[in-house]
Amino acid sequence: MKKSDVPQDTGISEDIQVVSYATEDDGRYVKVGSSGWEPINVANGLAWQEIDDEICTTIADIKRGILSPLAFYMVASQMDVALLAQYMSLFKWRVKRHLCPEVFARLKPRLKQKYATLFRVSVDDLERVPDLIDYGKRS
Repeated sequence: MKKSDVPQDTGISEDIQVVSYATEDDGRYVKVGSSGWEPINVANGLAWQEIDDEICTTIADIKRGILSPLAFYMVASQMDVALLAQYMSLFKWRVKRHLCPEVFARLKPRLKQKYATLFRVSVDDLERVPDLIDYGKRS
């Protein structure tokens, strides 16, 4: 693709430039900043919709008492049990237990603080779930 043909379709990334490679008139490859490309913007939009749906489902499960608030922070951070266990230096089975509301409520303050520090929230925030998630404009 020629340097002048690099797409500049603004999407989710808004002001963020993505590096693309294109050719100059003399045939040399150069790096060119791109605002995006429509197919990539559509794919990113669908991916974020999928994440939003998973977060909404998780919040509903927490409110019904099926999951602990820890599940929200795990899903919102796009983590699974294995990754969270790795970051926390815990066995996966322990993290799975912490997703149970009754077990989570009995966690020692030190362990809750460790989770809160990982997710960059206070322990009070870790123990409750926000009603609305705002990641900023994504369209």
